[in-house]
Amino acid sequence: MLGFLQKIGKSLMFPIATMPAAALLVRLGSPDMIGSSHVKFIQIVAKVMEASGNAIIGNLPIIFAIGIAMGFAFDNNGGAALAGAIAYLVLSGVLEKIDKDLNMGVFGGLVSGIVAGLLYNKFYNVKFPEWLSFFGGKRFVPIITSITMAIIAALLAYIWGPIQGVIDSTGNWIIGAGAIGYGVYGFLNRLLLPIGLHHVINTIVWFDFGKFTDAAGKVVKGDIPRFLAGDPAAGLFQAGFFPIMMFGLPAACLAMYFAAKKEKRAIVGGMFLSIALTAFVTGVTEPIEFTFMFLSPVLYAVHAVLTGISLMIAAALNIHDGFGFSAGLIDYLLNLGIAQKPFLLIPLGLAFGAIYFVIFYFLITKFNLKTPGREDDEDEETETMQGTEDEVLDAKAYHTIEALGGKENIVQVDHCTTRLRLTVKDAGLANEKELKKYGARGVMRISKTNLQVIIGTSVEFLADAMKKRIAKGNPAPKNVVSEAALEETDVTHTNLLPEDFVMPVTGDVIPLSEVPDQAFASGMMGPGFGILPKDGVIQSPVDGKVMMIFPTKHAIGLVTDTGIEILIHIGLDTVKLNGKGFEVLVKQDQLIQRGDDLIKVDWAYVKENAPSIATPVIFTNSQNKNVKLEKTGYQRSGTSNIIRIEE
Repeated sequence: MLGFLQKIGKSLMFPIATMPAAALLVRLGSPDMIGSSHVKFIQIVAKVMEASGNAIIGNLPIIFAIGIAMGFAFDNNGGAALAGAIAYLVLSGVLEKIDKDLNMGVFGGLVSGIVAGLLYNKFYNVKFPEWLSFFGGKRFVPIITSITMAIIAALLAYIWGPIQGVIDSTGNWIIGAGAIGYGVYGFLNRLLLPIGLHHVINTIVWFDFGKFTDAAGKVVKGDIPRFLAGDPAAGLFQAGFFPIMMFGLPAACLAMYFAAKKEKRAIVGGMFLSIALTAFVTGVTEPIEFTFMFLSPVLYAVHAVLTGISLMIAAALNIHDGFGFSAGLIDYLLNLGIAQKPFLLIPLGLAFGAIYFVIFYFLITKFNLKTPGREDDEDEETETMQGTEDEVLDAKAYHTIEALGGKENIVQVDHCTTRLRLTVKDAGLANEKELKKYGARGVMRISKTNLQVIIGTSVEFLADAMKKRIAKGNPAPKNVVSEAALEETDVTHTNLLPEDFVMPVTGDVIPLSEVPDQAFASGMMGPGFGILPKDGVIQSPVDGKVMMIFPTKHAIGLVTDTGIEILIHIGLDTVKLNGKGFEVLVKQDQLIQRGDDLIKVDWAYVKENAPSIATPVIFTNSQNKNVKLEKTGYQRSGTSNIIRIEE
């Protein structure tokens, strides 16, 4: 059941990701913002924006159905997404025919998505006789989904009333409990984050609790939609997060920095500054929470309690504020016009910042908690391997499987954004020290047969490599040089002089923090900068060698003559293009010089099919160095003196 709920939580990330765009459009187009303009053209633009945002918010159930079905499908196939849409259309049609007063809201999308996803996994490869073969395989999924959903919808038409009554009663109890009810929600919200179930409780609170009828007579459900629709009673489930995400957790970073060993502060300082700014500006706090969540669970328990207290106090002060994405500065400023008592969140946040700093610093130093920068040398031991990109990944997959108790102990390998989600025969056989030695950041033992291994944003590649290895029996890897062998080489890592690095492609140079991807912007992958390409071929910025070429051709790794490793990642989420739009012009281990053509890119295709063409240039083995931009803005390919790398 826990694994099933975790799958729901993972799948919910797809539809929830649409909310930031919807909230931004609604707020910018509102009468208190650009909609207040007396210029006719701007008024039209405002109406278009507001209508666009409301179109998303007003259709959340079917968006949930599509997103969850795709998330449940073992291969995230679009066929499952279509089945999810069909399931919801059948459900809503049947309910309206039998009882027009029934409104399942996002729960209807949730049920439809789960049913469609499960049916897809069951029937995606079904085979029929030759004369019926056209309807076999994935084509059969929408058919069986519509039939199954018709039966389920008929049942729900008669049993959903009491179920909805229980949900409404729970919501009314939490609201009626006053500050304590909001505090319990805040505590559970953070407590469930490590196992990925916070999305489940958030979906109920944010998209189902409470009802509000807007000026047009439309019934709106859920704390976020009601807040954006102008419900004066909404926002109590969200306001208390602002003091924690904008002030509390950044203050925790400051405490961990001062608690770090003096000789390691320079190493961890840049990371703490980056993730603290990310939390303050955007409200994305997972990079901070994962730095201490597994290293020091006691700190995370304190964090969960303080989050609950913040929501209690905000509710007691009758502060109503909300967000479309998360409780950061952007949403805070965006919603000032419709929030109630929002300025009280600033002193409240400063108070929580002081509390976080004092408690975190005291507990870390008093109990010698192993937060970043305080690890013992043996705790920091990692195994370094050298070979081609595929060889190193294959070797990591081998050692990860062995550290999990061997292939015989692994039942199923799954993953989400940053974690391996594993079903095993005996979770006790997992060797946490060995897992960390080969790249894991932490291990969460969910039950005797379920565990999660925190890997990072490269988890998808590792999971795929593990599946291939398990299918082959996990033979020992070949052609990978170990750390001991590396110590015998003469490779040195020196600073990179400005004249030794040139622009790899014509475009605008931007700071790494402005790259719209958290894994890169936070510096987790290493220091660097970003480029917004204008045109042209990706060329080598240095003299050196091609270290690795990703199978999907969207990224290339280089190593300079002095040993500095460079990753050029063309666009964001371009791994999903499966190589389309890219033509690799070099080979693995090929020697290169500045200006040599590396990859030809169809920029029009990438721009149309990827979230962004922003191209991070990352110095992956320079974590203890500073990348200083000497030039920003528009720069032509081949221009030198772009960056300086120094200690």
